[in-house]
Amino acid sequence: MRRFLLIGNGGREHALAKALAGSRVCSALYAYMGSPNPGIIGLSKGYKIGEFEELKSLLEFARESKTDIAVVGPEAALAAGVVDALERLGIKCFGPTKEGARLETSKGFTRQIMQKYGIPGLPKFKVFSKITGISQFMDEVKDFVVKPDGLTGGKGVKVLGEHLHSKDDALKYCEEVLGSHTAVIIEERLEGEEFSLMSITDGKTLAHCPAVQDHKRAYDGDSGPNTGGMGSYSDADHSLPFLREEDIKQAWEINSQMLQALNNELTSRYKGVMYGGFIATSQGVKLIEYNARFGDPEAENIFPILETDFGEIVKATVEGRLNRMDVRLKNKATVCKYIVPKGYPENPQKGGEISIEEGIEAELYYASVIEEHGKLIAQSSRSIAIVGIGDTINDAEAACQRGVEKIHGSVFYRRDIGTDALIQKRIAHMKRLRVAEKVIS
Repeated sequence: MRRFLLIGNGGREHALAKALAGSRVCSALYAYMGSPNPGIIGLSKGYKIGEFEELKSLLEFARESKTDIAVVGPEAALAAGVVDALERLGIKCFGPTKEGARLETSKGFTRQIMQKYGIPGLPKFKVFSKITGISQFMDEVKDFVVKPDGLTGGKGVKVLGEHLHSKDDALKYCEEVLGSHTAVIIEERLEGEEFSLMSITDGKTLAHCPAVQDHKRAYDGDSGPNTGGMGSYSDADHSLPFLREEDIKQAWEINSQMLQALNNELTSRYKGVMYGGFIATSQGVKLIEYNARFGDPEAENIFPILETDFGEIVKATVEGRLNRMDVRLKNKATVCKYIVPKGYPENPQKGGEISIEEGIEAELYYASVIEEHGKLIAQSSRSIAIVGIGDTINDAEAACQRGVEKIHGSVFYRRDIGTDALIQKRIAHMKRLRVAEKVIS
């Protein structure tokens, strides 16, 4: 039996907390959070509120809790070096060191690793630490994306023709980025359908999770500003309706080769989650970016269908024996929709009460909400994730929608996530791209 410390307080962490609290190997769960998530508190033997960068406070709590294993949820905690600090205390961690977390915290680092080792899926790119040369490379690429080299909460990437209306707009944004980041990356824009594929690893073995498609835009029809993710879905066969078998295999191979490259580059083995943000194109699968932890909302799709004891997976991962684990997931489809405060993401209405009717059959994960006098109060980010499960995506979406309709307040959500109309649109898009490529070739 082990005492687990969970670090983080969002919907992803509530999903992690449920999985850990129900584990055969968990004798007690403790949580260190940036704000008090009532769902996590209800599952924990003890908790502490503090900033992830306050390593002294976190370490004191870990010692007081007699933590055996820490599970790190958010990227900010990884970037702050919590794994390094905890491991110096002798506490094993599910999550990479600060050095390993560069996979997410530095897009330039990841691109250059891919280039150095000839890892497939690499788009045309250049990393710039100053404005010189950016204009010429933009002319060379023509259709491009601008990415800050650092954490941006999923909202820093801007695309020419969508967020940037001209080359001048793009150059101004690059200057803005270089004012707050060490570098900016210019990449060719890729056309296709995005998907997430997360792999759990102990630094030697990879256990792949089902593919998930996230929806970043705030409003129905993929319109509005980018968000941290308004919802996501997965299919019962662990692929997605617009993907081919070779697309999944290519994503697996990219993760595998990246792990081998990291083992050559890092001073310690990478442990935790390698989360590839991929895009299926007419030229095969390309890597958009890596994250060094479970996705949110993608984690909420994975954990309700995970059959293998997650505590045992974590224990095997930190002990370097993941190859002895049979990581199994149910052949079920899932649909997740996030309830968010009105005005999110640009001007969220903080402080509104959220009420939940009894009898929700879908999975529910608290995210950016607190409890005051027995009432749920929305904060400034995504509030509650609802996950429906079914034999088909249609069944899962219907279950999710029934759950969403039992939540009330000054909130909104995307109705179209997981619907047949939106999925058919994705399928048609990929068919057009693949037909066009055949005609050209």
